[in-house]
Amino acid sequence: MGDTGSLTIGAIIAVIAIIINKILLILSLSTIFIIEFLSIIIQIFYFKITKIKYGQGKRIFLMSPLHHHFQKLGYHDNKIFIRFIIIQLIIELSLLIFFN
Repeated sequence: MGDTGSLTIGAIIAVIAIIINKILLILSLSTIFIIEFLSIIIQIFYFKITKIKYGQGKRIFLMSPLHHHFQKLGYHDNKIFIRFIIIQLIIELSLLIFFN
């Protein structure tokens, strides 16, 4: 999915959450997006901190965002996609059980 598709999905999720007055829905539906975004932030800050400390930047992930790291490890795109869906479903079900 490119930038256009991901931005569209994010906007749709936000609009639906605002319309039905469930702002926490944004966080629960976009958990994978948030994890991907945090992996970029972690990678950048760790690289900058290690560059200052050791003179050469080190990386936590082979490549960020996180799904590219798994691609570099040799996982196929479909396998990564299915595992992300499973993780998202587990998070959704746990939140559903917790809040009901």
